[in-house]
Amino acid sequence: MRLATLLLCFAAPALSQPAADIVILGEVHDNPDAHLGQAAVLEELQPTAVVFEMLTAEEADKADADRTRIEAAWEASGWPDYPIYAPLFDPLDEARIIGAAAPRDSVKTVYSDGAATVFGPDATLYGLDAPLAQEEQATREAMQFAAHCEAMPLDMMGGMVAVQRYRDAVFARAALEALEAYGPPVAVIAGNGHARTDWGIPAMIARAAPQVTTHAIGFVESQTDIPFDETRIVPPADRDDPCATLNIQ
Repeated sequence: MRLATLLLCFAAPALSQPAADIVILGEVHDNPDAHLGQAAVLEELQPTAVVFEMLTAEEADKADADRTRIEAAWEASGWPDYPIYAPLFDPLDEARIIGAAAPRDSVKTVYSDGAATVFGPDATLYGLDAPLAQEEQATREAMQFAAHCEAMPLDMMGGMVAVQRYRDAVFARAALEALEAYGPPVAVIAGNGHARTDWGIPAMIARAAPQVTTHAIGFVESQTDIPFDETRIVPPADRDDPCATLNIQ
């Protein structure tokens, strides 16, 4: 019943304009209503493939080959809260399940070797071989600092920004490969930080394949200045203060 209600709420915006080649659906990871909203869009969109931030290629291949193994693949990924993500898989029908989670070893190597080296020959295509403008770098480091409860040294945030850029490029590449293999529309499920249009997945796609159209929807819990093509507000999740357990003085 809850999903049916959300389908009614979200159907009109989803169908109000032709679907882009790639539709990026942002989320607050632990918010069940954000995932119900994403599921409603998937129901309307009927994508050919859905790229998941949470699953590796191997895990997604298992889930795609046998839909009864989706939950097991999710559990193997280490990503929590499968029950609140389960509605995303209900509308998929024949849509392919694509995993874009970078292997942990690769993510760790970004800190030492840099995003461009780890990403490979196409790094230039996604701009990973060039440093960010100083102002953007500083802004992104400050955001990472705040996101980590200011509990880690600020000078470590440069590495985290590099990892974020690397992961955005990995997700963008996976979406473009899915588009080439299966045709439009392709959907991407990822956190709101990856869905932002100024430097997230949409920006990476625009740089690597400017002929490809994208549409980014951010599912957020309050008004935000994060740039999306479309913003949808969902009720806040009931959660404890994530920084409280760190005993920050």
